[in-house]
Amino acid sequence: MFRWFWILFLKLKGWNTKVVFPTFLPKCVIVVAPHTSSSDFLIGVAYRSVMRIKGAKFLGKAELFKPPFGFIFHWFGGIPVERSSKQNLVDQVVAYFNNNTNFRLALSPEGTRKKVEKLKTGFYYIAKQANVPIVMVGLDYKRKISVISEPFYTSESIEKDFRHIIQFFSTIHGKNPELGLLHLQSKNA
Repeated sequence: MFRWFWILFLKLKGWNTKVVFPTFLPKCVIVVAPHTSSSDFLIGVAYRSVMRIKGAKFLGKAELFKPPFGFIFHWFGGIPVERSSKQNLVDQVVAYFNNNTNFRLALSPEGTRKKVEKLKTGFYYIAKQANVPIVMVGLDYKRKISVISEPFYTSESIEKDFRHIIQFFSTIHGKNPELGLLHLQSKNA
C-alpha cells in the first residue's frame, strides 16, 4: 500500500524509480552514501519501499528515538544506539545478524552529514564478522537515481576493499556535493 505512495513521492521529486535491489539476499549490510543532507533519510526510506527491501533496519543515535517523535524512527525500522556507550556496537549488530534469518541493515559509512576525511569502519567489520555481503547504494541527486552495486563480501585486504568502496561512491553526487566523497579517491589511490 505504501509502495505506491513512495513511488509517487519520488516521481514528483523527479527521481527515477526503475531500480533493482538484490532482494534475494536474506542478509546484507547496505551502505548508503554520500550522506550530505537530512533529505537522504526520506529518499532512502522511499527507495527502500520502491525496491521492496523488506525488513531493512538502520541504526540511529538514541536521541532520535525519544518522545514526542521517536516512535516515527522506530516505525521506519530504526534501532537506537547509544554512541557514548562502552558496549561494542559491532558485536551487538553481529548478534542481530546471527539471531535472525532475514536481516538487512542500512548504514552511512560517514556517520555524519559533514565532510569526512575517512570513512568509518564499523559497517565493514559488521559485514566481515557476520559473514554477510555489502551492497552499496548511492543516492545521486544530480541524476535523481539510486545507484546499486553488485553485492560483495569483504576480502583479506581492508585497503583493497575500501578503495573499491570509495571508487564506487566518488561518482555519486549527494544533495550537497561539496560534502561528498570524491576527495577521498585521491587519498586512497
